[in-house]
Amino acid sequence: MQHYDFAQKFRAIYDKAVALYGKGQRGADSFFTSEERAFLSANGITPQHMYDYAEDHNNYGGEPGYDLALGIELVRRDYFLNVQGGKPSSTVLDEAKLPAKTDAVREIAWLPRLLPKAKAKLRGELPASLMYCCGGDRKFFKAHDINPPEFLSVVWRNENNDAAIIDWVVRADARRKNQEAADKSQEKTMQPA
Repeated sequence: MQHYDFAQKFRAIYDKAVALYGKGQRGADSFFTSEERAFLSANGITPQHMYDYAEDHNNYGGEPGYDLALGIELVRRDYFLNVQGGKPSSTVLDEAKLPAKTDAVREIAWLPRLLPKAKAKLRGELPASLMYCCGGDRKFFKAHDINPPEFLSVVWRNENNDAAIIDWVVRADARRKNQEAADKSQEKTMQPA
């Protein structure tokens, strides 16, 4: 497996998936050649991951987009190759055991649900019915001004310490609020008297 050109090959597969979905083709298993599937598998990525990106790209104005998909899959790939030794997990997250979408921790809704999803993405344990960086996740990330690949990296660094991840999110949200307040203050000082 070549590593240097991973991003180029990933881009070609991403663009192909987006185009096929846009033309009406459906089903993750119908999108990729055996060579493309082998490339994805060797990098800890499933055809379903790519299908999910293509589906959302076509249905949600280009979101999450190639850049976020690449960032997310680079973190997943790194974990797959260097922690899992290139061996996929045999575990699959039980979606029925996820916290409710309305659950909150430290007054931050969605985070209790996102934590196990992010860990499952990192480990390659998401069921086909779930996507990391889905519409609900993106709403959370935008509301708290968090970059999805960065969050996945934080989850990796604190894989067994949910409290540290939650603290990180609280700090990120505080930075966002402080920046919004500073921006509003600056707007007021720039208005003519």
